[in-house]
Parts: sequence; structure tokens; C-alpha cells
Amino acid sequence: MREIRLNAFEMATVGHIQHGMWRHPRDQSSRYAEIGYWTELARLLERGLFDGVFLADVLGIYDVFGGGPEAALREAVQVPLIDPMLTIPAMAAVTEHLGFGVTCTTTYDPPALFARRMSTLDALTGGRIGWNIVTGYLDSAARAMGLAGNVAHDERYDAADEYLDTVYRLWERSWEDGAVLADRERGVFTDPTKVHRVSGVGRYAMEAIHLCAPSPQRTPLLYQAGASTRGRAFAATHAECVFMNGTNRGQVASLVADLRGRASHPLRVFVGATLVIGRTDREAQDKLADYRTYASVDGALAHFSASTGMDFATFELDEPIRHQTTQANQSNVEAITSRSADVWTKRKLIDSFVLGSRHPPIVGSAATVADALEAWVREADVDGFNLSRTVTPECVADVVELLVPELQRRGVYKTAYAAGTLREKLFGHARLPAGHRGRVA
Repeated sequence: MREIRLNAFEMATVGHIQHGMWRHPRDQSSRYAEIGYWTELARLLERGLFDGVFLADVLGIYDVFGGGPEAALREAVQVPLIDPMLTIPAMAAVTEHLGFGVTCTTTYDPPALFARRMSTLDALTGGRIGWNIVTGYLDSAARAMGLAGNVAHDERYDAADEYLDTVYRLWERSWEDGAVLADRERGVFTDPTKVHRVSGVGRYAMEAIHLCAPSPQRTPLLYQAGASTRGRAFAATHAECVFMNGTNRGQVASLVADLRGRASHPLRVFVGATLVIGRTDREAQDKLADYRTYASVDGALAHFSASTGMDFATFELDEPIRHQTTQANQSNVEAITSRSADVWTKRKLIDSFVLGSRHPPIVGSAATVADALEAWVREADVDGFNLSRTVTPECVADVVELLVPELQRRGVYKTAYAAGTLREKLFGHARLPAGHRGRVA
């Protein structure tokens, strides 16, 4: 059995995946705008030897359900929301090894500005930065950026290929190794012959010298979460770590096999999971029952409507959900239509919202949960899990105090961090691997 990897799946907001949990009296997510909330979380995750905290983000409000933002605002569905990038230096300052995967879109941010921000974070954290590459799926985000609506799904990925090739050139080509001399005697800090102006690719017309000297990883560790057909092609080309959602191990296994077969470089695959852990199975079931009393159906429907681009307020309870081509998250549409053997209805969706989302939790003692995680690794060929929060921080503390020792006892979880950058910890090398598109773009 391979070593199991864990990331905390977080967002700089109150309600992330399991909607309604913010109402629980022990939940502290309403502290999301306090630095102390993030530093306490970072220390706890490092104590549990988590590989990283994976920070989701969106740039618009969820306004598809019912034709407006009311449900999202009322139920705290990823709003209010602060910039996750700005939480990272605080967390890095109180940890030594914890990695940080931050979600940033290719659709709205100029490559040169984005490349500098990521190089800065990689330098300040000593090489602990990962980038979750997204193209954006919300019409509300496009409108917030001054556009009439979202760019077509596959066109966003075509543009993202060019965006990636542009930032690769800034990170990998602009400064040669050894360009920084810091020679006090000769008065030469940088050798000008080893610094080069680079050009953008395709629609990203630019000409620039990257303003940052090479950071420890140069290119941040690359995450991607696209599970649609076009998204998997993109992930196999660019991603080093792939984030997937799914409840059927066989279906996920087929997607993982497809990804690994396409990629020319090693991949780590993380599947989303929600854990409810107790000291016994009975205690865990009691905890689940308690949590369920706070779950929000409207919050879950508001989130899923925006994710799919389909307004579920307009569906009858038993109306079959048919595949629709939208410009939103196509993998979520496919999951309940073309990739599902079952006929989904709004009633079936609501019945699946155990804790205010379509992510059924794994519930039980540490041994029971460990059995389930090992089955996922064995049967779906995944490397680890992005763990979404329920009631925070107790859900993380349960993993650290109950699950991690059980996994260590089984020999499937590290007992200490490896040395080096985030990429070195996961793959054993500091730079993008030879043959990766970023090294040759």
C-alpha cells in the first residue's frame, strides 16, 4: 500500500462545501477574516503532517438558483469571501513544512502580474507554493470583470494552454540559473547576460523580463481539478497533482487510468472526501446526526446550480435531469447525467445532501475510516485525499488526533516530513520534471 497523502480542502469564507455547518455552535468558520483563525489551522495541520492546505476560490457570487444571489447570501454559500492568497504568508510564518495550494484563474489575471505574485509567495515560503489552475465557470465572475458573460468552456481551456505557456516562459526561461551573483566586491548583483526578455504566447501578447529572481521551485507545484473530457486533456498536459470528486471508486478509477495514460510525467491524484470521525462507530454516527440538523438544502442547491449553470429552482421534484451544455463546470453536469447509470432528479439530489452538499461523508471510528481510505487508494489508484471541512476546527482535530495515528500504525502515513520544497516532498525533485511542457514551452 502506498503512503496516503492528505490536504485540507479550505476556502477563505464561512460556507465552503458542507453548507449550513457554520450554524453549529462549535463551528469557528465565522472567524475566517481573522489571521489567528488561519495560523491556528496551519499549526494544527502541520502537527498532523498534512501535505498542504488546498485553498479554493471564486471571483463571483452564486446567483443561478432562483435567478439571483439571495439564497447564497442568506445561507453563506461561499460569500462573504476574502482573497485566499493573503492568508498564506501568515500560515507560512508559523509553519516549516506545510504546503499551500491556491486557486487562481487564467481567464482574468495578466500573466506577468500573476507570475510575479506566485514567485513572491514561493520565495517567501521557501518553496511551499502550489497553484490550482482554474479557468473560471461563473457568469457572475465574468460580469464582475466587465464581460457580458463567461467564455465558452473549451475556449477557456484553449486560452489556458496559451496562458500556461506564457507563465512557463517567465518562470523557467527569463532568468538562468546562476544569474544572481550578489558580488559585493565587483558591485554586480545580477549578471545581465543571464537574464532574458520573453514573449507571450497566442492571445497573451507581451514582452517582459520576469521581475523576480528564480524562486525555490521556479514554477509552483501545479494542481488542476478538471474532470471533463477537455479538462482531463488539460490536466494530463500540465498538472502534477489532480483533484477529483466522485463517490464511485470504479468510475474514479477509470478517470485516473485515463489521466495517467495521457500524462508524460508523474501524477499525484487526490480525491475529495468528507470525514466524520469518532472514537467508536457509534460516536461517529451520533456526531453525524448532530451535524445533519444544521445542513442547508437551499445552500446546497444554490452551490450546485451555480456549479452546473442549471437553475434547480425551476425543476419539479421528480423531473429527470438531462444533460445540458452550459459554460459552467461541465464535470459536475456530466456526473449526474452522461457519467451516471442512475436517473437523477431534484428529489434525488436533495436526498443526497447529507451535510449540505453532494459529497456523502465517510463516517466511523478511525479504524473504519482508515479502511475506507485504503480501499479508495487500492481500488481507484488515488494517492490521497482533499478533506473538506464540516464543523471546524474539530473536524481537523479529529483527523490529527484519531485518524493519523491509526494510519501511522498501519504504515500508510508518514511519521515525519521529508526535507525540501513542496514538489520535493511529493515527487523527490525541486523543479518541473524533464519532459514536462513547462520545461520546453
